[in-house]
Amino acid sequence: MRSGAAHDHVGYFHEAAFYGSDEEFVAIVEPFLREGIAAGEPTLVACAARNVALLRDAVSGLEGISFVPGEQRYQSPGKTIATYRRIFAEFVADGAEQIRVVGDVPHPGVGVPWDSWARYEAAVNHAYNDFPLWGMCPYDTRSTPDFVLDEVRQTHPNVATPAGPIRNGGFEEPRHFLRNRPRAATDPIETTLPDAELFCPTSAEARGLVERVSDHSSLDRETVSDLVLAVSEIVANSIRHGAHPHRIRGWARKQRIIVTVADAGPGPLDPFLGRVEPDVHSPSGRGLWIAHQICSDVVLRANDDGFTVRLTAGSVV
Repeated sequence: MRSGAAHDHVGYFHEAAFYGSDEEFVAIVEPFLREGIAAGEPTLVACAARNVALLRDAVSGLEGISFVPGEQRYQSPGKTIATYRRIFAEFVADGAEQIRVVGDVPHPGVGVPWDSWARYEAAVNHAYNDFPLWGMCPYDTRSTPDFVLDEVRQTHPNVATPAGPIRNGGFEEPRHFLRNRPRAATDPIETTLPDAELFCPTSAEARGLVERVSDHSSLDRETVSDLVLAVSEIVANSIRHGAHPHRIRGWARKQRIIVTVADAGPGPLDPFLGRVEPDVHSPSGRGLWIAHQICSDVVLRANDDGFTVRLTAGSVV
């Protein structure tokens, strides 16, 4: 049986925690951790070093909490979802009736672009709903931009307080949020002339473009090879599901490469496509899922002119 406020909840009990001081952070999170250990539930913390230190001091002597550096767990939304789903499945297979996780999701206040993580916060309401999970996402109001806090309120069904969670009246149904959120901003690199461009390319020609562009960067061979695979998959999707004209463009800087694949089609109808590994029998979604696993960032943009996938390898700014 699940413990605490999630005792009668099925699936993912997702809550945001807003705090404006170290003391408030500990007051919200410490009881959550202690109750999880008391109930014999797997309890994980994936936070920034400062928050990990605060929590270690607060629960000193309490055994059973797994601490993982937040920057290790939250490298990219696609990898994060896949890693967590694997961890959760292992806990459930071992008999866990509830799993507790506290995690610092990246945002511009800590120097990380928000668009993909905003979509992550909405998508995980679906992606983690297969598991008896209680997840708490703390946001420091001292450093988190207001526009981020607004979207955090839209993507979390519950809000944590020192007295326990309360229902969030500002929560939006995830599909609605993902479909109606303004499209991602154009990366500044995209406003410059591309280092290479092809119209109506084959997958093989697209792979060659990435190889040529990579000569202008210092990215390692493995990172470039991953991008080559991701671009090949997305171009194949564009040919199979999109509409003419198709175009691929590539830009390289020392520490990153950006490739956009565009066509005149509407893009996928399912806003969750690519974020969760598709069933082996599923006819669609695997190419996008692969791209989310091996790229630093994947952005999907739809507008009146068609649909674009932006893939980033290396640093994300």
